[in-house]
Amino acid sequence: MAQSADDVSMALFCDFENIALGVRDAQYEKFDINPVLERLLLKGSIVVKKAYCDWERYKSFKAGMHEANFELIEIPHVRQSGKNSADIRMVVDALDLCYTKAHVTTFVIISGDSDFSPLVSKLRENAKRVIGVGVKQSTSDLLIANCDEFIYIDDLVRKKSREDKQTRKPVDPQEMERRRRKGLEMAVSTLEAMLEDRADDERVWASVLKEAIKRRHPGFNEAYHGYRTLGALLEDAHKLGLLEFGRENNSAYVKRRAPGAGAAPAEAEIPAPPVMPAPDAPTLPP
Repeated sequence: MAQSADDVSMALFCDFENIALGVRDAQYEKFDINPVLERLLLKGSIVVKKAYCDWERYKSFKAGMHEANFELIEIPHVRQSGKNSADIRMVVDALDLCYTKAHVTTFVIISGDSDFSPLVSKLRENAKRVIGVGVKQSTSDLLIANCDEFIYIDDLVRKKSREDKQTRKPVDPQEMERRRRKGLEMAVSTLEAMLEDRADDERVWASVLKEAIKRRHPGFNEAYHGYRTLGALLEDAHKLGLLEFGRENNSAYVKRRAPGAGAAPAEAEIPAPPVMPAPDAPTLPP
């Protein structure tokens, strides 16, 4: 059962070098931790913030992370062993907190490194909820699958107005259509799985469906699939005859398409999605 945000206490552990390199490879102008914190604060209170890095190599980021109240853990960069010292220290600190601070219910791992997958598994084994945060193209699929939820930094990045506006490259219409279809497929297949052993007319609340989609696809985000809200996605699926969507007492629900309602419209009948601008590309120093 989902906890109230008032009952959620989160501990953040940031593998800063991994994130900094991911942001650089994604060709973003800069990395700002504040949108990540704003998103997490919607889920509960943050009681611990630790960031691990050789801060001498990333000293230009120290002020911003310090202002965000992160404890900056200095890990000198040595290559004598094949294992990243920051990874080891971060795992040890996270497990120590897990075993000694029962009031911390949620752990946030800010990294895309698959090496943290065993840590995630151990935290979940101890009844902790784990949220991952990383850059889409540099995050391990294994890490994403192991987390209860995964937040992409890409989805939080929004370019501020600049005097010398550069031309934005819109998302290719065919790519947006592919994303849109994938989002519809995720919603419909999850609903079918939930109703497999239930009556055809049984309802599933949209909020419950979303939790189930996120369990199956931790990186799911409606905006990536071209929709502002899950409700908009489900309304579209209803119009296409893929499921039935309705509202009751200000809550949305879905259920299987009624027998005899007719086949879903062919591909050609699906309206073209709007062309949306791609996430802006903020810079990291080399």
